[in-house]
Amino acid sequence: MMQVQRSFQEHHRGYGTLYLVATPIGNLEDMTFRAIRILREADLIAAEDTRHTRKLLSHFEITPRQIISYHEHNKHASGPELIRFLKEGSSIALVSDAGLPAISDPGAELVRSAIDEGIPVVPVPGANAALSALMISGMPTERFLFAGFLPRDKKKMQEELTKLGSASCPVIFYEAPHRLRKTLSAILDAWGDRPSAVVREITKKHEEALRGTLQEFITWFEAEEPLGEICLIVEAPASSASDSDTWWEALTIPEHVAAYEARGLARKEAMKQAAVDRGLTKRDVYQACLDGQKNS
Repeated sequence: MMQVQRSFQEHHRGYGTLYLVATPIGNLEDMTFRAIRILREADLIAAEDTRHTRKLLSHFEITPRQIISYHEHNKHASGPELIRFLKEGSSIALVSDAGLPAISDPGAELVRSAIDEGIPVVPVPGANAALSALMISGMPTERFLFAGFLPRDKKKMQEELTKLGSASCPVIFYEAPHRLRKTLSAILDAWGDRPSAVVREITKKHEEALRGTLQEFITWFEAEEPLGEICLIVEAPASSASDSDTWWEALTIPEHVAAYEARGLARKEAMKQAAVDRGLTKRDVYQACLDGQKNS
């Protein structure tokens, strides 16, 4: 059933409000006046890491009325308790360690539970790493796809990359420094070489933006140790910028591969891209090309 939320009108059930409060992703000057006010006024603050959040609150001279933990490992126990507080009329400010709560974050489940109960959910916007990285990447910004963290399991990562590979807009990933080299290699193997950007430590002292290609980044990080919190942005395949998403439908698989070769891709990369377009494995495309040679 459709819901209508009027965020700043008194709730007829007397429920409290769940505020999703953005916190700085590095530079404390990015904290908003509104975020400070909401954290001061909230009956309860739900935090991913209470120790980390207490330091932030102390910096802004905020004395919380009550603070409890809500994170990936206790969300099933803590979530229902928070919903109970909200239904009793308490206002709750939900914060993550940095940035927007509920984005690639267990807070999304609390939001869904609150909505299911008819509890108002109000955003208090602020800094966001993905959009900040996209802004300075130099890539098209009309559309983008936010993919968050890729799965750690190799097979699941490959499956996810196959799904994402034909996106006709830049794809934004979050990545940990110790996994960056592996992720760059996996994307290169699945999608071929593409223009990309690695943006790290956004808003912090060592903020850095690298703009180049996946292969250039792999070479760079063989000599340089990846450090800090990282956003990786990979541009759409060249065909997406000028052709329809299904320009290849009338072509056989060997013709599809040949079309990419005519655009300057090496045969191996052409087969990879054709596989991504069609949702096939590289082996399927290779076999079709082999069969085509035998039949010609």
